[in-house]
Amino acid sequence: MNNIFAFGDSIMKGIVMNTSQISDGTVKYTISDQGFVSRVGDSKNLSIRNLSRFGNTILGGLKNFDRHLREIKHGDRVVLEFGGNDCNFDWKAISSNPMGSHRPEISLPQFHDLYVKLIEKIRAVGATPILLSLPALLPQRFFDFVSKGLDREDILKWLGGDVNYISNWHEQYNLEVFKIAAQYQVEIIDITTIFLERRALGDYYCADGMHPNEAGHALIAETILTSGKLISA
Repeated sequence: MNNIFAFGDSIMKGIVMNTSQISDGTVKYTISDQGFVSRVGDSKNLSIRNLSRFGNTILGGLKNFDRHLREIKHGDRVVLEFGGNDCNFDWKAISSNPMGSHRPEISLPQFHDLYVKLIEKIRAVGATPILLSLPALLPQRFFDFVSKGLDREDILKWLGGDVNYISNWHEQYNLEVFKIAAQYQVEIIDITTIFLERRALGDYYCADGMHPNEAGHALIAETILTSGKLISA
């Protein structure tokens, strides 16, 4: 029986905010046993090895994949979810110098090139890559979270006075994932639309505006299962 491996960031890992452990303004995160990877595995009795890491960019994902390269064999399926950390900025630096030039963790061209490199590595061992798009971002909630303790006005100034620039920027990376899938004929599961269809979108996210909560993970799991792509790949 072929194996399923998952490489991604904290969303794939199943990280949620643990509100019961928040004290003195310190945010605590925990790995939920109701994350979408666990839900999909339990639903179909699949063994999915989740090798995702909190804070991972596509560069970290490549290094992580190389560490586990010998374990991945012909016929295995490798699910990838990257982009959320790649497009993020150093908000403290922006707060300190809103007129300065600030770059994301991974530039969009570099994100493209590294993602393609990872896909090629997976295919080189005879495994099948499957991409996940990104969940939507809640710009106001995210802004409130990343600007806590910083100069909100200066961060907003750098954003051009509109917090929606955050989600617009995030969407560029999400679109790049779709473009890569189309260009290199890689299966992709759209986990973006299921969020955008929700009227009360905030009900599916943690207080940071970027991590889906357990209700959000249930949506992602439902979408993956309905697609049939992970099961039949």
